[in-house]
Amino acid sequence: MNRIWSFSNTVDDYKLPTKLDYPFCYEPNPLATLASKQLQEYLTTTDWDFSIGKMFGVLVVQDQNNKLHFLTAFSGKIGDDSIKDGFVPPIYNRLALDGFFKEGEEELNELNRRLSDLEKNDEFLVLKQRFLDEKKKSEELLSSKRKEIKQKKKERKTKRNELKQVLEEKAYLLFEEELKKQSMDLQFSYKRLVKEVNEKLTSLEEPYLLYEGEIEKLREKRKLKSSLLQQKLFDQYQFLNSNGDKRGLCSIFEETALKVPPAGAGDCAAPKLFQYAYQENLKPIALAEFWWGTSPAMEVRIHSNYYPACRGKCEPILGHMLEGLEVAENPIFQKLNHRTEILTIYEDEHLAVINKPPELLSIPGKDIFDSVQVRMKKKYPNATGPLLVHRLDMSTSGIMLVAKDKGVHKELQRQFIQREIEKRYVALLDGVIEEKEGIIDLPLRTDYLNRPCQMVCFEKGKKAQTRWELVSVENNRSKVYYYPITGRTHQLRVHSAHHLGMGFPIVGDELYGTVENRLCLHANLIKFEHPITKEIICFEVEEEF
Repeated sequence: MNRIWSFSNTVDDYKLPTKLDYPFCYEPNPLATLASKQLQEYLTTTDWDFSIGKMFGVLVVQDQNNKLHFLTAFSGKIGDDSIKDGFVPPIYNRLALDGFFKEGEEELNELNRRLSDLEKNDEFLVLKQRFLDEKKKSEELLSSKRKEIKQKKKERKTKRNELKQVLEEKAYLLFEEELKKQSMDLQFSYKRLVKEVNEKLTSLEEPYLLYEGEIEKLREKRKLKSSLLQQKLFDQYQFLNSNGDKRGLCSIFEETALKVPPAGAGDCAAPKLFQYAYQENLKPIALAEFWWGTSPAMEVRIHSNYYPACRGKCEPILGHMLEGLEVAENPIFQKLNHRTEILTIYEDEHLAVINKPPELLSIPGKDIFDSVQVRMKKKYPNATGPLLVHRLDMSTSGIMLVAKDKGVHKELQRQFIQREIEKRYVALLDGVIEEKEGIIDLPLRTDYLNRPCQMVCFEKGKKAQTRWELVSVENNRSKVYYYPITGRTHQLRVHSAHHLGMGFPIVGDELYGTVENRLCLHANLIKFEHPITKEIICFEVEEEF
């Protein structure tokens, strides 16, 4: 089976990159693009079902004679197959019929069948329901008896207070003894009732618990078998790097916040490609990964678009696999706008309105210190409070509010929370919008295995709404105004790119679309009440795209 592809067109005139692209943020090298197009042409000739889309990858490689070829891979499996002609194999083929994983899966399936049979057993269900009905009835009976005891106690107290004033001491003491006897009789009757209830429940519970015990044993057995099978599976994933060093999946993830490998780790396209290249003594030159087929329900994935390797599953693995290779610096660091000044639109003794340039963080990040907040602290050293009232994404430009004291900051934040501040963004979308206006209502949550990306999630996502209106269409691109009703992370970017939203990514969106010289998203208008003067003020800054 030949898994090393030859270019159908000559590549003699292509210049080799000096470094491998940073796999988590890159614009595909022309060689990788050429290989991707050739693979995409091949995919159009297959009868594979892409109603569920799939991530594919290509890796341009150089052999011992300095000749260029490329490898191809897909993430996970296609249909029921993890191996396809012409594609590199998985690190470990868990679907092999004679492998331990298939055997272990069948054992787990058998346990699941036995569990299902027990849990649906008619006798078990009858016993369980009889016990639960009696338990509920008993609880109601005991609760009623406790209320009766409490009420009688209250009545005895009232009688004591009444008769203490009218009875002689000897008569009162006799009366007191009678009340104590009534109290003891009630307590005794309650204990007797509790005993009777417990005896009846026990007689009903014992046969029911025999089934429950068997079910619990099977659950524990399944849990143990599943854990051992997973551990054995992880042990099969041994990743090479260019130095020939091997490292296991568990060892790699021990150093991460997850501690244990997430499901599917090691089955993405990129690790497969590098593993095969090292095994065949091929030198990696350029990598590209693209989505092929129908967009998924949650993540933003557009047919034939290129996407970086995922962070949660691939970053730790590739951190090991790329050791010994010359890898380019994260282009985000190159894009950082260290030199561009922050323009002040308006300023008084209480606040400032600024125009943030693109590619500048609002607040310091893990690896990047320069930010709007840092610069504002230098500019206003005597200001109190957090300064920034709200944030913009690093790549987004536009208007931001800066408060010079805590009181002003608190009031402006209140206006944001109460949605009293009017904001407008302008964006350039990579496609033609037919409608004139609308509202996007797609709840969002973090893609925990691919931070900082967000995804649409109707089960666990937070409410996210955006009102929009079309401004113009030119050169197959649409300029729109966005009026965010909520303020979720990456809300406008996801609402633009997702197929249930606008259906077109914002131009230059390297996370959800394609890379260009900048993200064409700009906060161009803000309107609010001045916290001190109470004047309604409005500022507008035109976009530079």
